[in-house]
Amino acid sequence: MDLRRLRYFVAVAEERSVGKAAERLRMAQPPLSVQIRKLEAEIGTPLFHRGTRGMDLTEAGLALLSRASEALALAAEGVEAARAVAAGRRGRLAVGYMFVLANAVLPRLVPELRRSLPGVDLDFVELSASTRESMLLDRTVAAALSMPAIRHPEIQASQIGSQRLMLAVPARSPLARLATVPVTRLQGRPLIALPRPDEEPTSSAVAALLRRHQVVMPIASRVETVYSALSLVLAGEGVAILPACAQLASPRGIVFRPFLDAADAIEIAVCWRRDSLSPLIQNFLKCAEKAVARI
Repeated sequence: MDLRRLRYFVAVAEERSVGKAAERLRMAQPPLSVQIRKLEAEIGTPLFHRGTRGMDLTEAGLALLSRASEALALAAEGVEAARAVAAGRRGRLAVGYMFVLANAVLPRLVPELRRSLPGVDLDFVELSASTRESMLLDRTVAAALSMPAIRHPEIQASQIGSQRLMLAVPARSPLARLATVPVTRLQGRPLIALPRPDEEPTSSAVAALLRRHQVVMPIASRVETVYSALSLVLAGEGVAILPACAQLASPRGIVFRPFLDAADAIEIAVCWRRDSLSPLIQNFLKCAEKAVARI
């Protein structure tokens, strides 16, 4: 059934006059009368008693009115829902995040998302160095908070911040007694490497830092998460070079020290599939930029 005719019918029923309904609808009276007669013919019964005092609904008309009003309201709601989804105000968004960013970003990001996108259902998925790329590519998550950015031809990345690299050492280490640590003091010390070297380019921030200072550190262990790296540092297996925000997840017994002669940083990025059509991505990106700016 034509929704336009239902709108005409509701207007006539509420105004009890074709003339007044025509004024309300901003159309001429004769075409409106024609549309009402066509609706009655389609249904197969009169909808109005036509008298000198106006248009009164028949029993059939009364039955149609409530349902017609409901149908029009549902149609309007559907249109608004579609517009809201298209504008990124409604829908569902699965957000991936790396553990290193959890304590630093999520307490600021989640309230910002709830405030800016109240009609969006949010899912949060923890990522690791080995899963972050695959979970984006298979659409397990629509957007990922990553450190560093994911380099892949099918993935788009936007840098939204950075974190300075720092040295994580056991509190009992002689290096912990220094306010700042010269990079050359790391020569020959075992390194807890994160992320896995075979999954990152050789130009990673940590590799570039050591290469520039001509420092060689044997790999003691290769791990995927900051949590694992900190646990092994605490166990005395080596030291780790981590972003400053990793301090927020650090257990007692580990200290972080800045470098004396280096201010290298690692980027924080929002990543998503290049072919994503979700309008939520850009709104999420704006919220993430605000959250990271307050770290």
